[in-house]
Amino acid sequence: MSWTLNRRLTLEAPQRVTDGAGGFEETWSALGTLWASVKPRTGRLANGETGAVSVGAFRIITRGAPQGHSSRPEPGQRLRMGARLFRIEAVTEEEPSGLYLICQCQEEVAP
Repeated sequence: MSWTLNRRLTLEAPQRVTDGAGGFEETWSALGTLWASVKPRTGRLANGETGAVSVGAFRIITRGAPQGHSSRPEPGQRLRMGARLFRIEAVTEEEPSGLYLICQCQEEVAP
């Protein structure tokens, strides 16, 4: 199946950096730009650290990349589309040839 990859997303990975007081803090570094198809799936209301949050599930399709390649999304990374952040939970090949990858993602938004 051919996908319309019409959304420009930035793939980001978490980095642990020292906070200068003996501990660490998490920052995010950009790994590159991916073109993708972003499709909403389901949504729900959940309790977050500061109150209610809207949690949306998304299916994001990107071009395939070999295992271990820096442009291949991995669970624990995230995709950024402007101010929107999509946390990657799982990545699978769309078909056996691996031309496209399916990223199961979640976006949390405070209502």
